[in-house]
Amino acid sequence: MGDVLGPDFISDLPQSIIESILTQLPIRDAVRTSILSSKWRYKWASMTHLVFDEKCVPLCNDRDGVDKSIVKFITSVLFLHQGPIHKFRITNSYLQSCPEIDQWILFLSRNDIKELVLELEEGEFFRIPSCLFNCKKLTRLELFRCELEPPLTFKGFMCLKSLNLHQVLISPDAIDSIISSCPLLESLSLSYFDSLALTIRAPNLKYLNLEGEFKDICLEDTPLLVELSVAMYMTDDIAEHFEQSSNCNFFKFLGGVPNLEKLVGHIYFTKYLSIGNPGNLPIIYNNLESIELYQVGFEDMNEMLVVLRLITSSPNLKELQISQGSSNMSSATDAPNMDFWAKKCPSDSTLGHLKVVKLTDMCGVPQEMEFIKFLLGCSPVLEIMSIAPCVHDMENEMRMLIELVKFRRASTKAEIVFTRE
Repeated sequence: MGDVLGPDFISDLPQSIIESILTQLPIRDAVRTSILSSKWRYKWASMTHLVFDEKCVPLCNDRDGVDKSIVKFITSVLFLHQGPIHKFRITNSYLQSCPEIDQWILFLSRNDIKELVLELEEGEFFRIPSCLFNCKKLTRLELFRCELEPPLTFKGFMCLKSLNLHQVLISPDAIDSIISSCPLLESLSLSYFDSLALTIRAPNLKYLNLEGEFKDICLEDTPLLVELSVAMYMTDDIAEHFEQSSNCNFFKFLGGVPNLEKLVGHIYFTKYLSIGNPGNLPIIYNNLESIELYQVGFEDMNEMLVVLRLITSSPNLKELQISQGSSNMSSATDAPNMDFWAKKCPSDSTLGHLKVVKLTDMCGVPQEMEFIKFLLGCSPVLEIMSIAPCVHDMENEMRMLIELVKFRRASTKAEIVFTRE
């Protein structure tokens, strides 16, 4: 009699296909396939991608018990594993800092690790062992809530293309050294750093995300950068440092990024760029198509000068999004400085590709209205301008509308829409 169960086609599939199937499963279920048959007993043990998330062990209300179960499970998987491990990822809110992490990283450093992500729960910071810097084949590294200190013998991650450091305790010199010693680095994200003066030298960098308390930022060698997102948090010490600075932050930050395609500036970004006198911009951003600037101080003419110079130096700009962020708009209710708008917004300015404008938290004060007037008057292909008032006051909205209909529109198709967010 033949086998009533029929042939076992799955077990005879190539190992690469079997691994593809296993990687679609939570790691706990992938390991449990070892009970299917003798052929499957060690199939999971040669997986090159290991991901330990919230599903890797049963959860319960005993956090300490879950933490111990996770540590035991990860240790067992690595102990039984065979062959290289190219991707190792821990994203588990139950796992806390523990001595076993050092052993895991040591094991990975000897098994051709290429992608390493360590994201533990918010608790005690753990210190990254020096053996991490022996992972010569790393192409992606993401570390959360840890201490990082490169050894003196560290020469760089020669294959690293993506680096993400979130709440990492590291000296300014060390972070500059790591970045500059990764010659292939294309994507860099640094978040929740305190009082950091940062100099970035990364000739192949394309994507940059910065978030934290930065005293200073200098993009010294980033000619290929295409996307930039920055959020700067202000403390009293940093504010004082800014006030005493005589450097031109605009040039230091944006003077060497001619290939920029998208710029996102969050809190205090335009304030930071406004420090120092940039004069006439020596650079044209021919590839910049999208600009998002949040919490712009319309009452500060230096900040508005930054905004205007960015816009007028981007001849192919298609989308513009700006939110007003002043905490004291009473100072902006006076008549605008007409000399400023006449000199800095020449009537012959043309934004020949601008199609979409989104303005949020607008109060309708003179400085805002002059800016809107400028955009409407020099955007011949504008399709839509959406305006979200900061306060839903029908009387104020009607006043803004009455004034807006008086403004000249370079585009006959331009539509003005009031929205409520």
